[in-house]
Amino acid sequence: MKKILLFLSLCLYAMTGLAQAPITLQEVTNGTFRAKSINGVNPLADGIHYAQISPDGEKIVKYSFKDGKEAGVIFDVKTARNHQLKRIEGYIMSPNEDKILIQTNTTPIYRRSFTAEYYIYTVKNNTLTPLSDGGPQQVPLFSPDGNLIAFVRDNNLHLVKLLFDNSESQVTTDGKFNEVLNGIPDWVNEEEFEYNRAFDFSADSKMLAYIRFDEKEVPQFSFPLFKGLMPEQTTYGEYPGAYTYKYPVSGVKNSVPTVHTFDIKTRVTRQIPVPLDNDGYIPRIQFTADANALAIMTLNRHQDRFDIYMANPRSTVCKLIIRDEAPQYIKTIAYNQIRFYPENIALLSERDGYNHLYWYTLGGNLVRQVTTGEYEVTNFIGWDAKSNTFYYESNEGNPTRSAVYKIDGKGKKSCLTEKDGTNSAIFSSTLTHFMNTYSNLNTPPVVTLRDNNGKVLKTLVDNNELKTLLASRAVGIKELFTFETAEGTELYGWMVKPANFDASRKYPVIMYQYSGPGSQEVKDSWRSGFYRDGALLESYWTSEGFIVVCVDGRGTGGRGAAFEKCTYLNLGVKEAQDQVETAIYLGKQPYVDKNNIGIWGWSYGGFNTLMSMSEGRPVFKAGVAVAAPTSWKYYDTVYTERYMRTPKENGSGYEAGSAMGRAHHLNGELLLIHGMADDNVHFRNMAEYAEALVQANKQFDMQVYTNRNHSIFGGNTRNHLLTRLTNHFKEHLMK
Repeated sequence: MKKILLFLSLCLYAMTGLAQAPITLQEVTNGTFRAKSINGVNPLADGIHYAQISPDGEKIVKYSFKDGKEAGVIFDVKTARNHQLKRIEGYIMSPNEDKILIQTNTTPIYRRSFTAEYYIYTVKNNTLTPLSDGGPQQVPLFSPDGNLIAFVRDNNLHLVKLLFDNSESQVTTDGKFNEVLNGIPDWVNEEEFEYNRAFDFSADSKMLAYIRFDEKEVPQFSFPLFKGLMPEQTTYGEYPGAYTYKYPVSGVKNSVPTVHTFDIKTRVTRQIPVPLDNDGYIPRIQFTADANALAIMTLNRHQDRFDIYMANPRSTVCKLIIRDEAPQYIKTIAYNQIRFYPENIALLSERDGYNHLYWYTLGGNLVRQVTTGEYEVTNFIGWDAKSNTFYYESNEGNPTRSAVYKIDGKGKKSCLTEKDGTNSAIFSSTLTHFMNTYSNLNTPPVVTLRDNNGKVLKTLVDNNELKTLLASRAVGIKELFTFETAEGTELYGWMVKPANFDASRKYPVIMYQYSGPGSQEVKDSWRSGFYRDGALLESYWTSEGFIVVCVDGRGTGGRGAAFEKCTYLNLGVKEAQDQVETAIYLGKQPYVDKNNIGIWGWSYGGFNTLMSMSEGRPVFKAGVAVAAPTSWKYYDTVYTERYMRTPKENGSGYEAGSAMGRAHHLNGELLLIHGMADDNVHFRNMAEYAEALVQANKQFDMQVYTNRNHSIFGGNTRNHLLTRLTNHFKEHLMK
């Protein structure tokens, strides 16, 4: 009996020890605690099924929206005939789903663009044939009748006719790297207007419309490339090389966009005379259900005027139907989430101070404002014509939370998700069912299938295994909080305390933030923290003895136009003040060591780290700025001018919002981190800022990553970066 009791005691001791085991950095970066989810859901045309690629990348599987059960295999790489593929990387269904474009050998270009080799899979005879033998393709698109596929190669549009033995023809011929792009956006349009395809078919499949970008007069930018490792680029083994592309910094000339149509039968190309300012933008074109109505969306260079024109693709007559204006700028959600219906247009606008849904006729007459109130519609899902019901997501009631709603033609509104936290939805094509993903700050994602009244039909993912695993580890204590700044502004934040938190101790603090316009880091969501994984990186830091805090300052999203756009023309000033106010507030808490507070961020968060450390009030003992813009004069036209206008128009704003200009005010131990192949925030930002610090006699540390872009990953890179960042804070905040 004594031996049994001893054995049980040892087991209990071992289990207790295991329960106290902290999370390691390696576990964070390798995804040990990654929550299960359902990704790549593609609702099918029948309205009751969805498709997904299998985890092994070998199948496209069909599932039921009612119970989540497998309803068949649409494609199987092992049984499909006439190919040598081993796995698939993506797919595109034809409108009637009798053909599928299978994506393989994907090669990234920029954030949203890539080339790939596509194969046409015919469902009926289970065969694959190459889309083209002329080289990799970009952004292929089926025509509405499913008989044509258009794609881009080497900046030119191509057309494949499936009814004519997949015969291929070239629609444009003037495309050339760093000069002209047909049917795809240039770097800045892709990055800042958030899309990668700039062409569309008419509803009758007889016309193609496309945007042509002439970037010949846009200044070039180059960055160095080395042999490196992971991957190794042997081309540069003997001598380094460079990548050169068109990148317009604020105030310089942009590419010139023009809209063209191509008559597929007659092969006649026409240019649409869009009433566009000489320096304006065309962020989207889209054919409506009317084959004679091409919607062309434009912005002026200040991006405070958004126009929608309807153009006839043959006569080229162009008519303005909707104009939306803002005192500051139009947000990208306006053209990202616009929907065209046979007789109506659904548009999101902030014209009453909050982002809401507006319902127009196809001719541009406002029917009504569908949603109203002091909250944001964050995602428009769709409209059911039969019941005249709109489906959407919003943060009604609390800017840190979201729910799924429906509202009918009489204004009767219903919430379809019952739990407080963050809810998102993927609806079936007929809007009869949806997949709901729910989480909160302390609950990993729960995925359920529901009907369009919100009734739960099946739970697909509960993440109970992850909950059990995390219960056995020393996970930090996460909580939401609010506080009021000295100016009287209420700010929202989250905090992670050590699992063994002792209120009688004083802890050093690491503050994380992004702070960019319209961003929102503070949500009642499992997707909190740098890795969007339940703040597990932050839990790792708490096991090292820190408290970690994140606060959304002025300029961030979810709280209406006045709060978000108060930083207009003065990026970085109020954002930095609010991070300093956060540090002051934290320093007054009895469990915080006010003399050991650090701050860090990536991209805009890196910029605001520098601005906050040089704000004038020396509250930060240490900071880390990763991939940080240091002068808005170095950043691109579309993003920078949306918030700051040009340097010529707003010199004082550029001066006040320059980390370069504040270099002599820097206080605290600073670590700068940057990738040398960053096509977004160029290494130039770090190099010039470092020189400014040198001349201001400010000591600092630097970490440079060879051949890494804005995300700074590959091989052991990310683990190395976070180790360096962690050690910096341990060295300077724990002395």
